Amino acid sequence: MLNKSFLMGSLTKDPEMRYTQAQTAVTSFSLAVERDAKGKDGEREVDYINCVAWRNTAEFVEKYLRKGTKIAIEGRIQTGSYTNKDGVRVYTTDI
Repeated sequence: MLNKSFLMGSLTKDPEMRYTQAQTAVTSFSLAVERDAKGKDGEREVDYINCVAWRNTAEFVEKYLRKGTKIAIEGRIQTGSYTNKDGVRVYTTDI
């Protein structure tokens, strides 16, 4: 089985770093990735992909990358779910 993703895009906002209870660094950020095809208006369509970096990579991302930075990343797709405060099941997909 293979679960590998390669993305190139621009950060949509500054990365947000936090630490787990075990003091492991975790940084979340979102990439705007343009599609090859153009829409009806002639503009390229964009997908917004949520990404998560761990440990040393998380610290690097938080320290050096800012909104608008263009980067290429390699990772894997991970899905999950949780119940929000309103009792609604929310499904997530991250790289």
